[in-house]
Amino acid sequence: MSHTTKPKTDLEIALESPMQHITTIAEKAGIPEDALELYGKYKAKIDTTQLNHLTADAKVVLVTAINPTAAGEGKSTVTVGLSDALNQLNERVMVALREPSLGPVMGVKGGATGGGYAQVLPMDDINLHFTGDLHAITTANNALAAFIDNHIHRGNELNIDPRRIIWKRVLDMNDRSLRHVMVGLGGPAQGVPREDGFDITVASEIMAIFCLAKDYQDLKKRLSKIVIGYTYDKEPVFVKDLAVEGALTLLLKDAFKPNLVQTIEGTPAIIHGGPFANIAHGCNSIQATHTARKLADIVVTEAGFGADLGAEKFMDIKSVQGDLHPDAVVIVATVRALKMHGGMDKKSLQQENVGALTIGIQNLEKHIQTVREFGIEPVVALNRFITDTEAELQTVIAWCEAQGVEVALTNVWEQGGAGGLELAKKVLEVLNRPNQFSPLYDVKDSIEQKVTTIVQRVYGGKGVQFTDQAKKQMKEIEKYGWDQLGICMAKTQYSLTDQPNLLGRPTDFTVTIREIIPKLGAKFLVCLTGDVMTMPGLPKEPAALRMDIDEQGRPVGLF
Repeated sequence: MSHTTKPKTDLEIALESPMQHITTIAEKAGIPEDALELYGKYKAKIDTTQLNHLTADAKVVLVTAINPTAAGEGKSTVTVGLSDALNQLNERVMVALREPSLGPVMGVKGGATGGGYAQVLPMDDINLHFTGDLHAITTANNALAAFIDNHIHRGNELNIDPRRIIWKRVLDMNDRSLRHVMVGLGGPAQGVPREDGFDITVASEIMAIFCLAKDYQDLKKRLSKIVIGYTYDKEPVFVKDLAVEGALTLLLKDAFKPNLVQTIEGTPAIIHGGPFANIAHGCNSIQATHTARKLADIVVTEAGFGADLGAEKFMDIKSVQGDLHPDAVVIVATVRALKMHGGMDKKSLQQENVGALTIGIQNLEKHIQTVREFGIEPVVALNRFITDTEAELQTVIAWCEAQGVEVALTNVWEQGGAGGLELAKKVLEVLNRPNQFSPLYDVKDSIEQKVTTIVQRVYGGKGVQFTDQAKKQMKEIEKYGWDQLGICMAKTQYSLTDQPNLLGRPTDFTVTIREIIPKLGAKFLVCLTGDVMTMPGLPKEPAALRMDIDEQGRPVGLF
């Protein structure tokens, strides 16, 4: 593969890469023609009801990472590159990823389609409106908000207290101005005035339900259990009380079907659902993962951010609810990110610094321990950057070998699947060994026990503090019998603690739970820590400033 001296952007590489017609990809994956719904030449939805005769028994490879830094780790890139490498080794493989949110795409984080020569295509479509799934979820969420306000306006038969409505509207964009709003102003004809607010679409409980539901009936049942608020008597009000779960399911009918696309190397890829891992559970849909497991022998998937967030939730929430578990776990790390965890400034990262690297490697050590807590032996993917020196790379490799951890140098950004062959071979070895997977807690444990388990065994903290508000909410949750649910921690992705600036591997810290929000449809309790926002804001210079379109209608500046 020839490369120019100046590296091409991800978008340039994607636009230059020839794509196969999606029917060819479907045929390669063994998807019958009747199960395919085309969205143009290169995207399709899969009607999973046509695959009911197949068994979901493929092995699952979960790709996670160290705590992310501004230096970049390349988790999605390694996920795609690993699947292409397995494909090169003649394995029947599919990659299963989350859908990007327009908030981060237009903001600062970037897309979610991988990078370099390890990308899913068409990357511009996937990073923008794709097949409209996030719009459908936004519409269903906001339809419910409209039904609630209309019910109150029309006489409020359910006795809903407008001050205690917890269901928010959503938008798939970072828009801080909408965090707190007033609705219903302008007189009686405009509804009942009340305080409201917007979350980003991927924080909606409907997104979480969409990703955890097994089929349409499960989807409808879960939607009916959403708590939208409380009455004047402080009793909970559910979607089923409004009798709109059928309408909400109908709005999600097409979106609920997984999306089929391809990698640059023609590996079949399913992209579906997109909850964030810092404020939600951070995994693609169970529907998508099970569909891939029916069609392949190996499914490579990822969970958002580091092993303290996405991987923990994959194993404690998705695995438990979806009746699946990872057969291998890959932890992605870079020399650059480890040096930042060791105290280096981002501007100095091009300089060799084995000392900072040795300190920062403790962050990787904690994530290795975390994966082992679940009974799985991880493989470290050391994702190579052009500025890495041989001494730095060897430092990490030697450290991993001394710890008895499998490690593979990967260069999939530049070389595609060929740059992930060493990793693929090590993953195949792990897949052939039995593991002792088990979740970290039993959902029947008390809320305090479950949260303490996560803080101590996953973050490495000493304990948990609950604010007065969280304690009050915990009592209410126990009173209603909602305490036997999973725990979904809402926490900064940058640190093992609830303080984003504490990098590396802090010890002897306490995590404060400021609020606990019941998500009965998703079957988990969201525990908010620190100043985690469910509606992010745009940065001073959003990525949108670099985006444009040329005279032929092709995108420009999309990463």
